[in-house]
Formats: sequence, C-alpha cells, structure tokens
Amino acid sequence: MPSFTLGQLAGLLECKLEGESKTEISGVSTLEAAGPQQVTFLANMKYARKAKATRAAAIIAAEPIASTTAATLVSSNPYYDFARTLALFYQSPKPAPGIHPAAVVAPDATIGPNPSIGPYAVIGDKSTIGANAVLYPHAVVYEGCIIGDDFTAHSHVSVREHCRIGNRVTLHNGVVIGGDGFGFAKDNQGRQIKIVQSGIAVLEDDVEIQTLTSVDRATLGETRVKRGAKIDSLCQIGHACVVGEDNIICGQTGLAGSTVLEENVIMAGQTGSSGHLTIHKDAIVWAQSGVGHDVAPGTIVSGSPAFDSRDWLRASAAYTRLPEMLRTIRTLERRVAELEKQLNR
Repeated sequence: MPSFTLGQLAGLLECKLEGESKTEISGVSTLEAAGPQQVTFLANMKYARKAKATRAAAIIAAEPIASTTAATLVSSNPYYDFARTLALFYQSPKPAPGIHPAAVVAPDATIGPNPSIGPYAVIGDKSTIGANAVLYPHAVVYEGCIIGDDFTAHSHVSVREHCRIGNRVTLHNGVVIGGDGFGFAKDNQGRQIKIVQSGIAVLEDDVEIQTLTSVDRATLGETRVKRGAKIDSLCQIGHACVVGEDNIICGQTGLAGSTVLEENVIMAGQTGSSGHLTIHKDAIVWAQSGVGHDVAPGTIVSGSPAFDSRDWLRASAAYTRLPEMLRTIRTLERRVAELEKQLNR
C-alpha cells in the first residue's frame, strides 16, 4: 500500500492543509472507523459535530473543523477530493497482461496493444477492440462489435453483435449490451410474433454501467447512452432510448422504448418512464416515481403519475390525513341531514 505525508497529500489534491504536514497517511476510512494514520471526509458541514470523536489524522472538508484534533484538508469539493484520495490508495486488481490460453479469440478479430484477456473470455468474428482492454473470465463480445480504448468488461458481460462502444467504458458483472428489445406484434390469429430487432446499442466515451443492467438494441436505428452517463445496477434501458450526457440512472430504474433523457438528468431509484417521451435537461425524478409525459427542463417531479414535487409533498402530507378528513365529512353530513329534518318539520 502506498503512503504519503499529509503535506504531500495536500499538494496532490491542491487543498489547503490546516494541521501537521509530516503525519504519515496509509489509507482512507469513514469518519467513525478511521484510525490515526487514515484520512476521512465530511461532505456536509452540518454534520461537523460528528467529527469531534473521530480518530482520523485528517478530514477532507469545506472549511477548518475546530472541534477535533484531526487536521483539515480544506477543499472546495470534499466528496470529489475524497474520491481522488481513495484512488491514490486503492486500485482494483487487474488480470495478468496478455491473452489467456483458455480465451477464444476469432482469427479475424482485432485487439489493440496491452490487452488482458482472461480465461473463457470470447471475442467474436470481425470485432475490433482498442488498446488496454481488460476482459475478465467469461466476458463475451459477439461478432462485428467496435470497441474503443481502455475498455473493461467484468465477468459475464455480454456485448451483442454489431454494437459500438467508445473509450474508457466499464461494464460490471452481468451487464448485457444490445440484447433484443421487447418487440412483438399480433398476427391475424392473435398470436404474438417477434419483431426482428435489427438496430444496435451504442455507448459513448466514459460510460459506466453497474451489475445486471440491460441496454437493449433498437428495432430500427440505435439505442444510445451518451458520454459520461452512469447507470446503476438492475436497470433496464429499452429499445431506441437515449440516455443523455452525464445522466445518473439509479438502481431498479426502467425506461420504456424511445424514452429520451437530455443531459444531466437524474433518475432516482425505482423510477420508470412510459415510452416516447422526453425528460429535459437538469430534471430530477424522485425515487419510485412513474413518468408518463414530458418533463420540463430543471423540473423536479415525484409520484406516479409523476408531477411537480412540491405539489406531491403537499398531496402526500394530506394523504395521511384522509381517514380523519373522511370522519369529519361524515360527521358534517349527519349534522346537515339532522338540520334538514328539523327545517322540514
């Protein structure tokens, strides 16, 4: 494991150090678990009181913390600098360089320099993969795929035929790129007949997709995940969808076919969309919301069907009072009925 002094770490992060610069740092941990040679972080200063009990050597924070003996690495973006610090101390293991004898590489496939291709990985006919590719055991690239540099496919990833992947893309275990879109049509006897899925899936540069997520190929044309998008585990990106630049798609989200997400959209966990709609730039869809119509730029929506989150908060607060309101209404109805009887006598 590498080690740095606090002074060296402050220089690497370009942070201002408040505290002793010569302290040796050997790792990173949480605020509660960090030891005297570890760095931790505080992303939100309203929790600064929790720093009082930490044993950490230093805390990455937005401003100096007076309530602790730990030094402070003053950062304009503590969470980002925490991520950078963690990367200095930990690197995921990488398979041995070269192509393992148990890998299967088609004779007409092209692989760039410095690959690490693990046992039982398969690369199909006429596929091209750029430099520094890492394919873990049992990763499969079908025929005719074009993949850029610095590609990482963890075990049991499948990239289906003719798909296109850019540079610095990481696919975690069990991801499927370019599986058939869900398309069927009824024949004259009412039976479901498969519609051939003739399109492809395209991932642009710097995309990362977590475990067991599917990005379906299009019926015609393409499904596209744009530059820098990050997709969590157990998500479904339907055929002909567009996921915009720097989107965050959280776990168990499903996008029905032809959904378009513009740049910087956030889909929180367990959200979904019906097809053929656009969620415009900078919009946020809160957890467990279902979107059935276009969402305007910068809007925050909640609920199912989703609507403005401020209205949803008021509605959800009223929802818990419905039994009380119903009792009140019934009481008032009885009183009105009694008054009507008295007036009619």
